[in-house]
Amino acid sequence: MRRLATARLVAIPLACALATTACSSGTSQKDDLQIVQNPVAAVPATAPPVTAKPAGSVFSTPGNVTAVATEGTTLAVGLQTPPSVRLYDLGALTAPPKTVPLPGPAERITPSDGRLLVSVPGSGKVAEIALPAGTVTELAVPGKPSAATTVGNQTLVSVRDRKEIAVLDGGKVARTIGGSLYSADDVLTAGDKTVVLDRLRTALFAVDVPGGKVGEGLRAGEGVANAVADSFGRVLVTDVKAGALIAFSTDPLLMRQRFPVPGGAYGIAYDAKKALAWVTLTGVNQVVGYDVRGGEPVEKYRFPTVRQPNSVTVDEATSRVVVGSAAGEGIQVIAP
Repeated sequence: MRRLATARLVAIPLACALATTACSSGTSQKDDLQIVQNPVAAVPATAPPVTAKPAGSVFSTPGNVTAVATEGTTLAVGLQTPPSVRLYDLGALTAPPKTVPLPGPAERITPSDGRLLVSVPGSGKVAEIALPAGTVTELAVPGKPSAATTVGNQTLVSVRDRKEIAVLDGGKVARTIGGSLYSADDVLTAGDKTVVLDRLRTALFAVDVPGGKVGEGLRAGEGVANAVADSFGRVLVTDVKAGALIAFSTDPLLMRQRFPVPGGAYGIAYDAKKALAWVTLTGVNQVVGYDVRGGEPVEKYRFPTVRQPNSVTVDEATSRVVVGSAAGEGIQVIAP
């Protein structure tokens, strides 16, 4: 597979992208996103009633799905009520799952070397679930932890309300990294680089973990929703407000592509085996698979889904796609 070619649309530098005055003019034209007094984070488009039969197989759940992820042979499904994570055997999805109680609803589930890092914003904790046993270790993180990832022996946690990244060593917060953020909504690694997603500022920022600072940032569309790292060292971002899939390189941090995806682009997952980015369209109850190896994404698959498909993940072993309904319609498993 070849690395992504330079895109037709390239992001302007940070000084222009996030400044309060426009760089292209000597006038006082202002950046509305910068000066808004009460910024509101992007939310998924409200789904209409389902009119097409969902593709693949649908499995019922006792409540709304808040997050999905796979690790090895395990499918993890976060539920709003009761707050818990259900652990399914990917080889036997009809078998009864193991239920792991949580102190609150999971916002994001990140797989990490035989375990799951589950952010629980309402409790000020990250639940570390060991697989396949399902044993839980609760990591205290002051504030509202929104996502977690690992870098070496450290665990990085984005803390939304504190506008910072908590760096955990040995399961405890050793230090924090802040600056320039309106909110810290997701943290992820792409290649050897770390970035943080800021939904209020609708931007992506580089994070210098050894140096302990938030670095350069770039505007990420009009209403950034979710992000995932691909196998080319890039970060792929959904823009729910403008309806777009945006690709950023991380070394340096540059916008390489902005591809139109109408229908309320929200959830995103990546299949490294096939270089496919799977994007859920909550406004039309669909999931679309894009080949992201070339100069722009190429649509390869499009399937009808359960209602309100806010979350999506990929089984790396089989390339099956799992979609979670935030409207109580269960999980959907599609084999492209």
